[in-house]
Amino acid sequence: MTDITEAVPANLEPFVRVLGEDLAIAFFLSFGGAPVYLSLRPQDNADLSQAIGADNVKALAEELGVGHYYRVPINRRWLAQTMSRNGASVLAIARRLHVSDVTVRKYLSTTDKRQLSLFE
Repeated sequence: MTDITEAVPANLEPFVRVLGEDLAIAFFLSFGGAPVYLSLRPQDNADLSQAIGADNVKALAEELGVGHYYRVPINRRWLAQTMSRNGASVLAIARRLHVSDVTVRKYLSTTDKRQLSLFE
């Protein structure tokens, strides 16, 4: 488990706290948008266990609750910003996120165009 920064969106925060940033990114890229079942007794041969390890599946189940399917969140903006901070190029990020380089540049822009300015 690692310390997380305030920049991690709330819906991703439990995953990043349990898995750490690098494994969480790999997890989001592999399972983002898909439902997963979290069990306290995960099968070693299950796709989720193969990807993040049975111990991490159990830790997520303890963190988020067991006996439920969870749709894995995906936040491409946060993924792009984090991958860029870790040294990935715009084109590499675009390929991993399956978006255009233009979209990645928008994600990396410091000005959030989604929020209207009160002073313009």
